[in-house]
Amino acid sequence: MSPAVRASRARAQLTLQEPPASVGAKPGGTIARLDLQFNPSTLQLRKTTEWRRSPSRMAGQSALPEFVGSGPRELSLEVFLDATATHDDAVEQAVEKLMKACVPTPASLGRKKPASPWVRFEWGTARTTAFDGVLSSLSVTYTLFDVDGKPLRATCALSIEEASVDPRGQNPTSGARTARSTHTVVAGDSLALLAWREYGDATVWRVIAEANGIDDPMALVPGTELVVPALRDEAGEEER
Repeated sequence: MSPAVRASRARAQLTLQEPPASVGAKPGGTIARLDLQFNPSTLQLRKTTEWRRSPSRMAGQSALPEFVGSGPRELSLEVFLDATATHDDAVEQAVEKLMKACVPTPASLGRKKPASPWVRFEWGTARTTAFDGVLSSLSVTYTLFDVDGKPLRATCALSIEEASVDPRGQNPTSGARTARSTHTVVAGDSLALLAWREYGDATVWRVIAEANGIDDPMALVPGTELVVPALRDEAGEEER
């Protein structure tokens, strides 16, 4: 069978994985896998960028925009479920798998670092839509029921937001504390949000606060430049 024929028969699937146990680690084992009955008819891939532009004093001119940063990729799709041929619990079982992606895993609760599973959508050889992420939204609409009220058809609309596995702001040749980057505060920023973007863990915002002498983590002034230190010490161990 030719590669073109194999690709045309590829079946899309969603995989739920245990979230990383630490910053910079890869996802853990597979929690659940949902092979989609029907390949999506459309996929929406979205990525945003943030720009800052200072007002110009000249009415006929505008200042050059300054690049601030880019947001994560977000993939939106609809999953169609149908059990009219079997009249079994397949629809509800599939929905339960998707619901698992919305709550912390038992293992993460045991580590006292609650985190929901990481989700990955894969379809044949597609690469731009295949990335590790977290489920940012899920909506289930049941459209057909059996005589006993059991759902036989459902449409699930979901969005997957990209989650980075590499802590940013770290020199790739060194894990030292001296490796650091900077970030210019924009409206809506918080230290917790910045910690999530830079380290993948919102709870370590105090590292940034201490590096910048910030007493009130909510009082960030737009335009302020913050130092974002690396998260590891000289011994290569995680800082807590």
